[in-house]
Amino acid sequence: MACLANSSSVHGALLLNRSAVASTSYHQLVFNARSHKRKFPLQIRADSLKSETQDKLSRRQILTLGAVTANLLILQPNQLSFAAEVKKGFLPVSDQKDGYFFLYPFGWQEVIVEGQDKVLKDVIEPLESVSVNLIPTSKQDIRELGPPQVVAETLVKKVLAPSSQKTKLIEASEHDVDGKAYYTFEFIAQAPNFTRHALGTVSIANGKFYTLTTGANERRWGKMKDILHEVVDSFKIETR
Repeated sequence: MACLANSSSVHGALLLNRSAVASTSYHQLVFNARSHKRKFPLQIRADSLKSETQDKLSRRQILTLGAVTANLLILQPNQLSFAAEVKKGFLPVSDQKDGYFFLYPFGWQEVIVEGQDKVLKDVIEPLESVSVNLIPTSKQDIRELGPPQVVAETLVKKVLAPSSQKTKLIEASEHDVDGKAYYTFEFIAQAPNFTRHALGTVSIANGKFYTLTTGANERRWGKMKDILHEVVDSFKIETR
């Protein structure tokens, strides 16, 4: 089994990727009625508040539905199979050019980061984000680079965090989707003033090495982990 760290072509690509991802990390840094006479008016006020609350909820539901509908309407017919997998509270990204799909939490906004194919982040919590990176490769399958532990360890230490951060790989595993192998892993990257708890998934197809990473501040991991697992688990590549 080829070792990721010893592959000269992949090592060069990883160094290029490292520069881009490190830029992303620093970008993110730069970047929550007792009397009888009062019974009747209080009832009216209660009814009024109830009506106002229902009104606000209805408007929010309409806006959410509108956003979801808009995303679905721009999808091409052959992307609808991906769109059918959209879950409540999430919106889809379906990139027909590069052949990938994933879900992200409603409310995150897209930002442009040099070296990344797609980045979306929370406007209040800058460490809550998802990014997709693509680099060309001559490999045909992620397993050609080595087992999950080896590949994930190399990515975490050399690509997905700046060298100034202390990293720890928590776990790495392999799973299969429609006959394609994916490696999924969990890691922590510790900087002097924050710790990011993150998830990643990688695969190879269409002559490209695909990397999706998402994460959150360690202090919010308990609240965000299920949401971020949904993001990682939703990532799929369409073979051309």
